[in-house]
Amino acid sequence: MKPILMFYLDDCGYCHKAHRAMDELFEENPAYRALEITKVEESRQPELADRYDYYAVPTFYVAGEKLFEAHIGMSYEDIKAEVRRVLDAALL
Repeated sequence: MKPILMFYLDDCGYCHKAHRAMDELFEENPAYRALEITKVEESRQPELADRYDYYAVPTFYVAGEKLFEAHIGMSYEDIKAEVRRVLDAALL
């Protein structure tokens, strides 16, 4: 398994969708629960966030590689599919 690093903001609607998607995906596939996921609220840890190359949140890195960065207009279904892809990549 590979570690996941997630950057988010508390007041971000897309981040709320990503958190909801993660909760649903953990129910759908209990193997995801074993993954090491570090969640970083970027306004609370700007020194860590500044070390990574991303523009929007939520953004997910798997083993140091950026696999998903949200963009304007994403639906919940789009975000859930991307979060599933991130979780699957971390399982390998």
